[in-house]
Amino acid sequence: MKKAKKKGLGRGLSALFGEQKTINKKKENTNLQRLNVNISDLSPNKYQPRVHFDQAKLAELASSIRKNGIIQPIAVREDKVDPGRYEIVAGERRWLAAQNAGLHEVPIVLLNLSDNEALEVAIVENIQRDDLNAIEEAKGYQRLSDEFNYDHEKIASFMSKSRSHISNTLRLLTLPKDVIGMIEEGNLSAGQARPLIGLPSATNIAEEIVAKKLSARSVELLVRGKKSPQKPGFIRIDSNILNEKKIIEDKLGLKVDIFNKRNNSGKITIQYKNLEQFELVSKLLKRD
Repeated sequence: MKKAKKKGLGRGLSALFGEQKTINKKKENTNLQRLNVNISDLSPNKYQPRVHFDQAKLAELASSIRKNGIIQPIAVREDKVDPGRYEIVAGERRWLAAQNAGLHEVPIVLLNLSDNEALEVAIVENIQRDDLNAIEEAKGYQRLSDEFNYDHEKIASFMSKSRSHISNTLRLLTLPKDVIGMIEEGNLSAGQARPLIGLPSATNIAEEIVAKKLSARSVELLVRGKKSPQKPGFIRIDSNILNEKKIIEDKLGLKVDIFNKRNNSGKITIQYKNLEQFELVSKLLKRD
């Protein structure tokens, strides 16, 4: 009979807090004791994977804190370099919002964590709340690999993700810096950017994707057309055609395929799934 595989911190902070109850209960300052400390006694987590904080959402949180206070304490550990101060493990956004709200003290919960555990918790908290963009997530995984010798399999097990997800996310870091910047700024999604990995013209295609608002599926078709051998009589898939395809599909609500030849002749195929959709297409085509 196989032993149950030990889970990592991917179970979430609540599981971690539960485990802390069993750690050295004889200590006066138990790890789960809720304390109020001066807001200036806290420092950002040097392992924090998140770089970009949405200022509008931060202002909303500050307004809520000003009215209701901080309901969930900020998870911290003792600062090894500066005794008497605390390093934030999870809750940096709450700490920043509390400053904006004008608070002088904040509630904390003290945890006993190593450096790699601090990074793990920071990554888990942000990913579980969908706060990280794909590049921040990738950089978090990269730090686990570089600084703590985690391989892809270990990261996948710890994060409760598939190995392919970890590998594909990390591959985003091989994109040109300007494309990575587009992802960080939210102009390009991971799904749109992933097909560009390894392409020498990735930057140009990325700019085209953003300008024409191409879907991830359209990007895949566009890149496939650029990579695959050209068939006699047909031209490679052009982004302008993909853009028109998207417009037609949005108008009809049906799947459309456009095949364009070298001489710019070709065909448009509209797919329907039932009689109602067929009648819709028929009515549109017969309209005067």
